[in-house]
Amino acid sequence: MIRGTISSLAAAAVFTAVSMGAAQSAETVKIGAIAPKTGPLAGGATVTQWPNVRLWVERVNAEGGLDVGGDRMLIELIEYDDKTNPGEHIKLAQRLAERDKVDFVVAPYGTGFNIATAPIYGRYGYPMIAVSAITDKMEELTTRYPNLFFTLGTTTAFVEGVKEILVEKRDAGVIGDEIAMVNVADAFGIELSDVARELFTEAGFELVYDKSYPLGTPDLSPVMKGAKDSGAKAFVAWSYPPDSFGLAEQAIIENLDVAVYYSAVATSFPSFSEAYGGKIDNVLGAGGTNVDDPRIAEYRKAHEEVTGKVADYWASANTYAALQILQQAIEGAGTLDRDAVTQYIKDNSFDTVMGDLAFENNVSHTFWSVGQWQDGVFRGVKGSKVEGAVPVRVKDGWAE
Repeated sequence: MIRGTISSLAAAAVFTAVSMGAAQSAETVKIGAIAPKTGPLAGGATVTQWPNVRLWVERVNAEGGLDVGGDRMLIELIEYDDKTNPGEHIKLAQRLAERDKVDFVVAPYGTGFNIATAPIYGRYGYPMIAVSAITDKMEELTTRYPNLFFTLGTTTAFVEGVKEILVEKRDAGVIGDEIAMVNVADAFGIELSDVARELFTEAGFELVYDKSYPLGTPDLSPVMKGAKDSGAKAFVAWSYPPDSFGLAEQAIIENLDVAVYYSAVATSFPSFSEAYGGKIDNVLGAGGTNVDDPRIAEYRKAHEEVTGKVADYWASANTYAALQILQQAIEGAGTLDRDAVTQYIKDNSFDTVMGDLAFENNVSHTFWSVGQWQDGVFRGVKGSKVEGAVPVRVKDGWAE
């Protein structure tokens, strides 16, 4: 059968405990994780989701496991590939609950997947900290599913961050009123583009190019050619990992002449900089971090040491913070009872790599919304209740 694995460190710890007669299978906490390992969103999940799940499991188990009411319990990680298919994810979620009988789950990767799977995770009462979901439907969703929590901010907040930058640069005479905007045609891109049309128009901008494309589109050259032909000095893409890379490649090929260039998810990936080097200096993207924060520096060091991979500059730390919240809630509640743990998340604040986080009506209001590549580092430039934002720079060509 398709079955996830216990991490090597956890497996060694379990073997040692059993050999000493100190542990039985009941003394493990089963954590289920379902996210893409294949399909269009696999590239993003393998950067931000899977390494942080494994990092968290290994660090917790290295410290002796979760403290549940005074008992130390090692984590057994059961992981599955949803193949970037919501139907497959829902089927596997049911398997986690009914066959594997996991105690808790890691929320899915991606806005559409979090929304699509909220009913099944809600049915089984799993606290679900949706760390990779952005939507303006948070109030509706958390009312319907009181086990559901959001950490990245609303769609409107994300668009507002980009709009503020556009207004600032227009006021400075760097750009005019014309914007070229594109979006991936899934729940994430559609909702963001819908809100952007409204907010950009209200701010006096004109969308002289407005184009959507299917998730997984292999050739984005027509999209970029259209943006270039529009003559707009500002380009905004509500994009997912494959297209964020594809659009950047085409912008370089076309030598897109803009002063503001923004693409969304994956712009903060280290591989984005590795792929294009200094050409993407001053490119804006979703999220950000305060790389000067000692907590972030310590986390990034541990991430690379344990996983062998460099953490991205946005969702990686947020994903790890969500797992820290789950850990602190289990230990704070002192039980594996999911209702008790869910209530603990609602009622308390948590010490994480992203700082102190708390939920108001199941929503955290501490997040980065926009970052920018500046001299080889992706730094936060806009956010809510965050520290360390730096001034936005103007994009000036695509040369190294």
